[in-house]
Amino acid sequence: MTLLVLPFCGIFLAATAKAAPVHGISMHGQPALPADYKNFPFVNPAVKKGGKMSYGVVGTFDSLNPFVIKGMRTTARGIWDPEYGNLFYEPLMTRSAAEPFSLYGLLAESVETDDARSFIQFNLNPKAKWQDGQPVTPEDVIFTFQILQQKGRPPFNKRLDTVSKMEKVGDHSVRFTFNDKADRETGLIIASSTPILPKHAINPDRFEESSLNVPVGSGPYKIKEIRPGERITYQRDPNYWGKDIPSKVGFDNYDEISITYFLQDSTLFEAFKKGEVDVYPDGDTSHWMRAYNFPAANTGDVVREVFNPQLPTGMLGFVFNTRRHTFADVKVREALTLAFDFEWVNKNLYGNAFKRTESFWQNSALGAYGHAADDRELNILGSARNRIAPEILAGTYTLPISDGSGADRNVLRQAVALLSQAGYSINDGKMVDASGKPLSFEVMTQNDGQEKMALAYQRTLRLIGINMSIRTVDDAQYQARSNSFDYDMVVMSYTSSLSPGAEQFNRWGSASRDQNGSFNYAGVADPDIDRVLKNIVDARGLEDFQASVRALDRLLVAGHYVVPLYYSAERRVARWKRINHPEQVPLLGYQLPTWWDASAQ
Repeated sequence: MTLLVLPFCGIFLAATAKAAPVHGISMHGQPALPADYKNFPFVNPAVKKGGKMSYGVVGTFDSLNPFVIKGMRTTARGIWDPEYGNLFYEPLMTRSAAEPFSLYGLLAESVETDDARSFIQFNLNPKAKWQDGQPVTPEDVIFTFQILQQKGRPPFNKRLDTVSKMEKVGDHSVRFTFNDKADRETGLIIASSTPILPKHAINPDRFEESSLNVPVGSGPYKIKEIRPGERITYQRDPNYWGKDIPSKVGFDNYDEISITYFLQDSTLFEAFKKGEVDVYPDGDTSHWMRAYNFPAANTGDVVREVFNPQLPTGMLGFVFNTRRHTFADVKVREALTLAFDFEWVNKNLYGNAFKRTESFWQNSALGAYGHAADDRELNILGSARNRIAPEILAGTYTLPISDGSGADRNVLRQAVALLSQAGYSINDGKMVDASGKPLSFEVMTQNDGQEKMALAYQRTLRLIGINMSIRTVDDAQYQARSNSFDYDMVVMSYTSSLSPGAEQFNRWGSASRDQNGSFNYAGVADPDIDRVLKNIVDARGLEDFQASVRALDRLLVAGHYVVPLYYSAERRVARWKRINHPEQVPLLGYQLPTWWDASAQ
């Protein structure tokens, strides 16, 4: 086997570690499926492909490049989009939704690594081709990581920070050798979370531009039509190289997929009612209960279904921007957290449909809520345990339950006491600091639902002299201000998986605090959190991993970076009945890329 060593970071090294190639890799343990698996267990392998799917989203788009800052939040959906199946670009390996974090071959037909995961080698499938017929090569993989390092947005531009050497091995393989900054998840992130780009079809000098020029992908769909800001339509490529490989059986079932953009969710729903959109994921419980009294729903042409994935709750909440002096004191954040009257909001806005979120990984073994910190976790926390309230360490901490009036005196008295400890007092009806400066801030919202919650919060805070203003902005402004952390408070949703890892650095790590485009919306910079994050990605055994995630959960709850709102374990979807799906719902929830148009059968 020939070995071509490419220069990287100014050094030349030779690979010596060897390992047998395998069909898959898992974060903890071994992949569930054998090497000769035929398809994932949650697909319909016998589905007849054909027909159409029309999705709807709120927003706009002006780019086909999601990998640079300019196109980060305004790129057409589907280009690099796991929700819809990465229609256009593909990673080296793909994730199975039936397992917490296991990867199987896609562009790479096999993978090699050692027990320490000091390196990872991807052996490309010789059949893998770009949509223009050119083969996918090791040079494409190397080019991808280099161009993203130089000109990509976070987190793509950081992928090589943990790599000491990247090299072509033989005719079809690429090996990454890691430095001491890497962890056990690094290779899996490289494998699954980075799109491979065609070197021959990209001009590096213009890569940073936000453009609607149609690129070249390796995925199952080509771009058929673009109506900027309104709709993008994809057409299935009959020559798609990967249509018969096991990890793609049962996917990519439509001849045509369109994604239409709407300015408001209410307009999107009206389009769904008319049949212009085929699927409507409904995250609003009150809407789910009240909005489906229309002819197609009454006749059964529109079907409503509730799915129950085995996932942690995640965290939806008002996020404090701790970069602002107003929110620098944890006592202030805790007081403002206590003041939110969830019971009033849940009853009056949502018909008591939700439960209060107490943890970032609630309803799972990873969450601190309901689980006392054991010796293993206390050892991980180290001295940080001393700044965590005893009830948080015991797993018994809960947010106060109000009387639902929006003006519970007992709860507000607790909030005022905490503010007093932070140097605030009420003077002439206003909450002011020692210099007489009022405690005031603005919350940025992006839709009517968020605004209604904020109005309820505003009314309660006003009772203790706090002035919270509300600014609802359009999608473009919301995206721009979120990217640059230009807000006091914002409503955000943090999804949680059963395999949290490197993405948590981009949410909570000190290095991401001042990095525009990161997801560190709260502006967290805490050495203890950094240390625990490292423990999460370095954990080899399941017990160490669970203890590390719980430790992070406790630090985040104790830091009061977010005013927790609510959750529902259910995932609700309405669909036109010609759209069908497999019977088995995988661990990670329903998978839209495995659904199909029954009228084409």
